Amino acid sequence: MDDLKWNKEFALEQAADDEELLQELIEIFKESSASDLAGLKQGIAKNDADMGRSSSHSIKGAAASLGFEDIRDLTAEIEGDCRDGSLKVAGEKLADLEHLLSLLQKL
Repeated sequence: MDDLKWNKEFALEQAADDEELLQELIEIFKESSASDLAGLKQGIAKNDADMGRSSSHSIKGAAASLGFEDIRDLTAEIEGDCRDGSLKVAGEKLADLEHLLSLLQKL
């Protein structure tokens, strides 16, 4: 997990092939994902699966729309487990998600 799996061609399509717009969208995602990650951590700390689901869903949607496939896949896994009322996967995969989001911050 040393590299961030990013489908940049897909992301550019979503931004109407506008590199500047894509960079703006990535900056917004960086900010929102940091907030959503904090929400996920809070959900884990409070044993609140609904909070975990909501936070992971937000990250997943933004990642999907920007072609960040590893982040999308990981948060989909976390969201599904939270939807079932569990935070087990969130706790197990939190470090992996933090790592991927730290790679995102370097873009």
